[in-house]
Amino acid sequence: MLYEFWNNFTHNLFKPLLLFFYMGFLIPLLKIPFEFPYVLYQGLTLYLLLAIGWHGGEQLATIDASSVGGVLGFIVLGFLTNLVIGFFAYWLLSRVTKMRGVDRATVAGYYGSDSAGTFATCLGVLTTLDIAFDAYMPVMLAIMEIPGCIVALVLVARMRARQMDPQGNLPGEPAYNPTATRQLVGAHAGGGTATITSGQGGDDGIELPPDGPDQPRTGSVATGPAPGHRALLREVLLNPGLFLLIGGVAIGFVSALQGDSVVADGDHVFVTAFQGMLCLFLLEMGMTSSRKLKDLRSAGRGLIAFGLLAPNLFATFGIVLLHTYSQLTGMRFELGSYVLFAVLCGAASYIAVPAVQRMAIPEASPTVPLAASLGLTFSYNVTIGIPLYLQISKAVNSWLPVS
Repeated sequence: MLYEFWNNFTHNLFKPLLLFFYMGFLIPLLKIPFEFPYVLYQGLTLYLLLAIGWHGGEQLATIDASSVGGVLGFIVLGFLTNLVIGFFAYWLLSRVTKMRGVDRATVAGYYGSDSAGTFATCLGVLTTLDIAFDAYMPVMLAIMEIPGCIVALVLVARMRARQMDPQGNLPGEPAYNPTATRQLVGAHAGGGTATITSGQGGDDGIELPPDGPDQPRTGSVATGPAPGHRALLREVLLNPGLFLLIGGVAIGFVSALQGDSVVADGDHVFVTAFQGMLCLFLLEMGMTSSRKLKDLRSAGRGLIAFGLLAPNLFATFGIVLLHTYSQLTGMRFELGSYVLFAVLCGAASYIAVPAVQRMAIPEASPTVPLAASLGLTFSYNVTIGIPLYLQISKAVNSWLPVS
């Protein structure tokens, strides 16, 4: 059994999709003078989100009415799972790292969300292996993206209530400056302009200091207009990625109900071209992940260990939880759904939560969370993680079959 496990695992490590990621990862390391056009990357992201949503929406329309209750229960389960993962990630980070509280909260938010890129890669691998998954999984991608934003906002709100200074330091942290003042203290809650002064002169905005993410930002920091609740809610629920995904699902669903399949087999744009587009996307993501690794040098060994171990812990938790839900409800899930759910639990955001952080948590480091989510977790998931989660899912279903 162990030989079969190892053979299947190593075989899945060298699929063409993953080889494109490896190739992209080597480009910065070998100092090859190549830049992936950003406009093309935006186009690939738009395409993948619409293709995933469109196809998922059409399949969603085929679900039997008797299964709707089970699917809704699964959606709620997915939302709560990532919410728990986000808060647990914060607790775990407080034990294994020496980062500031605001940075731990932000990183926890990243891990309480999911990754459309990892999800798309997993879909590509499952399609290559001809492994089926349930039609509503793209909906899960949209739903499970939101909890991480909530986790980060709640944790940081509690820190502000504990008199966090304008540079993001809490009482008891070495660089805490109790004499710093913030005009319009309520700006973060109700909009307006927050002007921060620390009495040290100079102005370095909200850039990461040269001494690393655990060091304070000094000087007078102008945060600019702080977001109100409405603007923040809009940023969480109507960020471009989520809108494109949900829009694709809605279009596919409506067209399927009308008997007008726009993503049929043989479609040259949204079906046939998907694998090729995904290969180009992974080439770019490999380059980005490789470049983000340098930002981890100042983050400490604890965050590096977390970025590599957390995906395994959270993904395995997701597999066991989904199988338990299946056992309790009698609802059967395709093997591919186990792997996709594991990826949604074990991945970290690099689109939605960073947008919320930029808008609502300017005190946090802008580079360290992305270095962990892209440089470590994304890289791990699309290379080792997906093949590993597939084998774990097979083992769980073999050892504890749903009666």
